[in-house]
Amino acid sequence: MKTRIAFQFALATVALAGCAVGPGYHPPKTQAPANWSEAQLGGTTNSAMTVLEWWKTFNDPELNSLIQRAVAANYDLRVADGRLHEARALRTGAFFDLGPKIDGGAGYTDARQSRNSLPFNTSGPVGGQISSNYLFQTDLYDAHFDASWEIDVFGAKRRELQEANALLASVEEDRRDVLVSVLAEVARNYVDVRNFQQRLAIAHRNIAAQQDAVDIARDRFQAGLASELDAKEAEVLLATTQSQVPAFEESLKQAVHRLGVLIGQEPGALLEELGATAPIPAPPPEVPVGLPSDLLRRRPDVRRAERQLAAATANIGVQTAELFPKFSLTGVAGFQSFSAGDWFSGSSKYWSAGPTVTWRILDYGHVRSQIQTANAQAQQSLAMYEKSVLASLEDVENALVAYSQEQVRHQSLQEAVDASRGAVEISNELYKNGLTGYLNVVDAERSLYRAEDELVQSERTVTVNLVALYKALGGGWQTPAGDGGDRPRTKL
Repeated sequence: MKTRIAFQFALATVALAGCAVGPGYHPPKTQAPANWSEAQLGGTTNSAMTVLEWWKTFNDPELNSLIQRAVAANYDLRVADGRLHEARALRTGAFFDLGPKIDGGAGYTDARQSRNSLPFNTSGPVGGQISSNYLFQTDLYDAHFDASWEIDVFGAKRRELQEANALLASVEEDRRDVLVSVLAEVARNYVDVRNFQQRLAIAHRNIAAQQDAVDIARDRFQAGLASELDAKEAEVLLATTQSQVPAFEESLKQAVHRLGVLIGQEPGALLEELGATAPIPAPPPEVPVGLPSDLLRRRPDVRRAERQLAAATANIGVQTAELFPKFSLTGVAGFQSFSAGDWFSGSSKYWSAGPTVTWRILDYGHVRSQIQTANAQAQQSLAMYEKSVLASLEDVENALVAYSQEQVRHQSLQEAVDASRGAVEISNELYKNGLTGYLNVVDAERSLYRAEDELVQSERTVTVNLVALYKALGGGWQTPAGDGGDRPRTKL
């Protein structure tokens, strides 16, 4: 009879468990601009961003290799992977909280009680009075199972599972955000390596040319065709150019060291591999950037903020459920005996089972404050999501204008280099024929060196700005086909 009552209680509570208290989550509707405000210049188009492995558009095998090694061994990614495994474990725990809990135990107890602790005399084991040397002693053998099940009538456990699922998804997006940043950092430092190699090459070319100019100026001075001032001016220009070399060497090695750490190796691991001078990776002729509405589905930080909002919304339901009673079924069953010989006999069985109800009736003030706190946290998460949307749009707009305008600057610098080379040839020819002073030659060579150096730096800036654009667009991982973009995965 009692068993039937407990069973009916369980059926009734399960029947009630059809709804979950608290607000249901609906993704926020965010209005994105129809198009980018920055004009599509420098090869950027509104075509859909289909190039996800964007580093391959530079057609640089060394860069591709560094990216692959960084993905496999970068320590920031390994930390992010650890956090992802932790979040998955927490989510699994939240799932099993929905079911019953069963604990097993077994033990042996040897107990005795002295005569002096007894409140009055009693019969001994053979009916006589307790003797002065007798101690009441027992052996107790016990093996049992304890079971409890909190029936999720008002949905607290289901809201906790929803929260855990959303937090897991946010950690997945955080891992993707780290991945995007690592990819961009590897590319940027690789471009820096090639940039300083090119600047060193320009410096060495100019040093060789300026050394020839010094020799010519000295010969003309010794021949009485020019003043000693011309030779000194040439030496000043040569020494100034030579002074740039140590700074370039320092920056070059620092970039190589940084790349070594990014791929999970010691700083000097790539010094030999990247020792040969190579050109700066050139951007592709066309860069599809898609539309602003596409960005919100692609940026890991935006997706992470949306999942955190979902988790905060679920937590409101968790806290709201504390206003209602909690229904549980508890029970214990096992074997207990004073003798090991009949420990598991039928007469040693014992059990108890029944429903329980708990309710925080006099703690409503605290519960209400927890609900208000959860609502405030959800409002904060919503504001953070909306902020991340605006920040992502700003990142792309800034990257677009930087990429396009630097290309315009690069074109002007190319024209300046061409004009400077012509000016150097003319000034040298005039000086050799005695038609101009050496100061004009020095000025022309100084202008050429500066223009060539700025041109290489501009090439570096164009490529780095494109890397920043790809990063702002959230490139570097792929969404599997058919899942609606809800569960992206990394593809390399």
